[in-house]
Amino acid sequence: MSKQNTVFKDAYNRALGLLENEARLPSEPDLALRLKVSRTTVRSILAQMVDAGLIRWDKREKTVLRAPTLADRFPEHETDSVAEIIERRFMQQILAGGAEPGMQINELELARDIGVGTTPVREFLIRFSRFGLIEKRPNSHWVLKGFTRDFALELTEVREMFELRSAAAFVRLPPDHPAWRDLAAVEAEHAALLRDIDRRYPDFSELDERFHRIVHGASRNRFIIDFYDVIAIVFHYHYQWNKTDAKARNTIAIQEHLLYIAALRSGDPLRVEDACRRHLASARATLLGSLAPVPEPAL
Repeated sequence: MSKQNTVFKDAYNRALGLLENEARLPSEPDLALRLKVSRTTVRSILAQMVDAGLIRWDKREKTVLRAPTLADRFPEHETDSVAEIIERRFMQQILAGGAEPGMQINELELARDIGVGTTPVREFLIRFSRFGLIEKRPNSHWVLKGFTRDFALELTEVREMFELRSAAAFVRLPPDHPAWRDLAAVEAEHAALLRDIDRRYPDFSELDERFHRIVHGASRNRFIIDFYDVIAIVFHYHYQWNKTDAKARNTIAIQEHLLYIAALRSGDPLRVEDACRRHLASARATLLGSLAPVPEPAL
């Protein structure tokens, strides 16, 4: 995969947001500063916008011709960082393998499958190993460990603290913050998934992860955002191992998300806290219900 290409696509998507509120785009140096990319990348962005009929570019004049649509954006999976791509592929791999305790994970095979070097894959696995989710074995092998009830309870407690703080921060974001556009996009995807829930209910996990990442991102706290990796793998993937009543559970979760999103839009802190607590309580119950029952002690 091309890191440069990923940077371009991510910056292009962010640049589209500027077209929604401005009749003319600023200078190339200003765009480079706002998008945090090189001037070369800015010129490539402007050229693609011209090709798409979004702007007219005449030397220093960059006139907006039309507002962008969803079709103008690169898909999210094409703008992810290498770390995000590794994380998603790792989660997909353990689910495909049944995610049973003792499952073997080979970092060389994982790196080859994704198309990256072994170093970022190893760094990703080491980070998860700190929480006891996986364990290093000789010869680039790792083993997936089981999740205990105590681990789940500790994780839910931390998650609830972090997400309540993040949700409170979200409603304080300025109206032009990109997070509101991300929220609108994910809201539309929730509604589309709900309309086709009989066929697409397995797609909820990825949407669930993306929604909560948007909320946590509002915290602007590096520790909260980094810790979300662990939350994601446990909440949004582990509970799927028990597929009993998956469609019904996912339907309820989507409806809770839509109420949560409506609360965020309302700007009412009390309404946001209530919606957040209700959804997190359901997520906790789902996670605990997915764990294997503790065997009765032998008499």
